[in-house]
Parts: sequence; C-alpha cells; structure tokens
Amino acid sequence: MLIGDWAGEGGHEARIGITESSLAGLPMSNGLSRLETRFWGNDVGLASGRAAVGETLDADAAMLAGLVTDAMDDIDWDDEIRIIIEERAAFSPDALVGLEANLRFQGPETMETKIFGRLTAWQNWVFQRPNASGDAGALRRYGSGIRPDYDTRRV
Repeated sequence: MLIGDWAGEGGHEARIGITESSLAGLPMSNGLSRLETRFWGNDVGLASGRAAVGETLDADAAMLAGLVTDAMDDIDWDDEIRIIIEERAAFSPDALVGLEANLRFQGPETMETKIFGRLTAWQNWVFQRPNASGDAGALRRYGSGIRPDYDTRRV
C-alpha cells in the first residue's frame, strides 16, 4: 500500500476500511468470517482488525493493524513493485494458484476446505498441469539447473 500520495502531485492518500461484512454475514467454507480467516491464529491481530471496523486507515495504520502485507512510500514504490512482480513471475502460475488456495482456505478443516483448498488445487492445478509435469515443467527440470518454461496463459 502506498504511504501518503505521489510527491508533488497533490493527489489523494490511499486509504482502506473494514466493514461489518468482514466480521459476519458472509462465512467462508471454514465457518469463519473473512477477518477471522485473515488473522487465523493471531488473536491480537483479530482484535486490532475488529477495532478498526468503521474507520478508514492510511497505509501506516493499515500496516500496524496487520491488514496489508507491506506499505512503502513513492520513493521506493516503482522498484519494490518491479521486484515483487519479478519474484512472482519466477514461480509456476499453477503452483501460485495452489498456494493461494491454501491461504484462502486456512483455519479449521472442513469437507469443503479439504476438497476446494487442498485436493482440487494441488491435484488438478499443481501436479497434473504441463507447467509441472510437462517436458519443460518444474518437476521435470527440478535439480537440472535449467529454468522451467511456464505457460502463463493457463491461469
């Protein structure tokens, strides 16, 4: 999240907010609210998130509340975003889908989380796709020193 606004442009500062819908009304497949899932195993973070309901938070406050992964100013923004994108591009897009499914379905295990968060993602996306098992896939080239060739159109 951008801290402040772009220097010299007089723009508006980025802000985020949490509403009651993050706490109730839309339970996830694990039976938890979205905020409870975000802060699974972190009671202090959950309390901080609950306390922020109804407020609009700038980047520093959102970072302190644990609601954003990172906050940086406009001086570092371009380089940091470039590095983040380059790091993600180095991974198989299918593996990223599987990792995202694990994050989305964290918390108590239910039949739905087992099917949609584990079995489906890992069996169908990660190990069976050409990005993993194809001739130029990650599993075939692992340990060879040759970089896998990923088809990014599949995801």
